Amino acid sequence: MRFMSAAAELVDDTPDDRNRAVDALRAVSILAVIFGHWLMAAVTVDDAGDLVIGYLMEMAPWTHPFTWIFQVMPVFFVVGGFANGKSWRSARRRDETYGNWLRGRLRRLILPVVPLILVWGVGGWVGLRLGLEADMLGLASQVAMVPTWFLAAYVVIVTLVPVFLWLWERLGWWSLALGVTGAVVSDILSIGFGWVPIGFLNYVFVWGTVHQLGYAWIDGRLGGPWRRLALAAGGLAATLALVWAGPYPVAMVGLDAAEVTNSFPPRVTLIFLGLFQAGLALAFERPLRRWLQRPYPWRAVVAVNAQIMTLYLWHLTAMVVMLGLSLLVGGFGLRAAPLTSTWWLMRLPWFAALMTATLVLAFVFGRFERPGADHRPPPAAWRPVLAVVCVCAGLGLLAAFGIADEGGLNVLALSLPLAGVVVGGIGGARLHRRH
Repeated sequence: MRFMSAAAELVDDTPDDRNRAVDALRAVSILAVIFGHWLMAAVTVDDAGDLVIGYLMEMAPWTHPFTWIFQVMPVFFVVGGFANGKSWRSARRRDETYGNWLRGRLRRLILPVVPLILVWGVGGWVGLRLGLEADMLGLASQVAMVPTWFLAAYVVIVTLVPVFLWLWERLGWWSLALGVTGAVVSDILSIGFGWVPIGFLNYVFVWGTVHQLGYAWIDGRLGGPWRRLALAAGGLAATLALVWAGPYPVAMVGLDAAEVTNSFPPRVTLIFLGLFQAGLALAFERPLRRWLQRPYPWRAVVAVNAQIMTLYLWHLTAMVVMLGLSLLVGGFGLRAAPLTSTWWLMRLPWFAALMTATLVLAFVFGRFERPGADHRPPPAAWRPVLAVVCVCAGLGLLAAFGIADEGGLNVLALSLPLAGVVVGGIGGARLHRRH
């Protein structure tokens, strides 16, 4: 099996000085997002056999404080800062061009989304011709494409790594203060003055600032366990103050009924939530690294990381598939009313079914996440940058509107990411084929 052999290779090739906590936190954060998405979707089938779409966060406000733990995208960006900072510094030492470095990072991030777009595009085209309603197709694909908003945001931050790292190396913690200031100003203008589009600058201010915590981690600027716990306490106190005194809700994920959300666009609250989460998690870095020296925990972490983007990108498509199968058999497994004891008991078999479907999809499409060595000449920097623009624009449209509407397929949204892959030279080299 390609996946097992690839995971075994990664275990065998792990250098002694690798910080295994980075990989573990990356795996845990993505798995938390996956299970969180599955739990939040309180979908049932009524007596007429129709799907009833529910959202646990809106049904049960008592769940909102739990998002302070399970909204773990800040942890992923901190881990990304560590990995991307080390990668760019290594590239600078080798005199590698920015264009070549960025193309390499994008190959791992963007190639896994290509089959997702193609499957939904071709499937949507066939579905429309078989009589599937465009509204239903659009809603299903919009749910499935939710993960792409994060991918787009992360790709933008990866593109800006040389800029943010340059700021960190010259300004240190003041560079994070600049990011916080930018996020605060953006929130004031977008929330207080109604200049809504300004708020989307926080995709750079908020996630870029959280990403810089990874640079502090690389350089040993986070101190020991007690200093990290103090960082966590400060982040928690600031988040509590913002929620108590400001316009920010308790829930750290988006709610359709809320006038202001913390995640769409991201708000300054997520910077301080990132300080809380990162400080708390990294306070236990040393015992975590010792534990990961054991073979079985490390193999599990490697197995998840070998497929991490594929699992993330396909987990909601797996849910859509399983919902469709349930409808075909009369709503089996989805008849219990949300929040009842039966519904909670059904979460375990439901999660098991979703995980099985996701693993099947990962087995089929995971090879796109393991590109082989790229020996092509370095590209001009504008090519991968243009790829980022095209890919992020297309993914943003797909996450917002799905693949279809009353006019048929959203060809532009489907085509932009694929055009970015071609123009940016992201594809072209062989994928990993070792057995």
